[in-house]
Amino acid sequence: MTDQRISFKEMCARFDVTPRTLRYYEYIELLSPHKEGRARFYGPREVARMTLILRGRRFGFSLEEIRQWLLIYDKQGSREQYQVWIAMADRQLAVLDQQIADLQAARTDLAQLRETGMAELAALDRPG
Repeated sequence: MTDQRISFKEMCARFDVTPRTLRYYEYIELLSPHKEGRARFYGPREVARMTLILRGRRFGFSLEEIRQWLLIYDKQGSREQYQVWIAMADRQLAVLDQQIADLQAARTDLAQLRETGMAELAALDRPG
């Protein structure tokens, strides 16, 4: 084994994923480890792909969208591929912006409800 390859267990630890997740990504062909018998080894290409997969998941992309994204990174992307990628990114940015707005609204509502509770608690503490 060369220094650039890591084992299945090391890959799980490096990316803090379960063995089931790693096997699933292999099953759906997002990753293609080198196999020696039953052992799997991951080289720099697979490590880079896993980094992109997890980044895509963090951004909220589906696994199919991540597959399309990886196609661009596997080879020199065409103009059309980059246009598709930019459109995907724009759609996901809109989704994230909406989630941020929803979370901010929920936080504001919760903070107001907390303040109401604090006022009611203070009123209960006042002599009568």
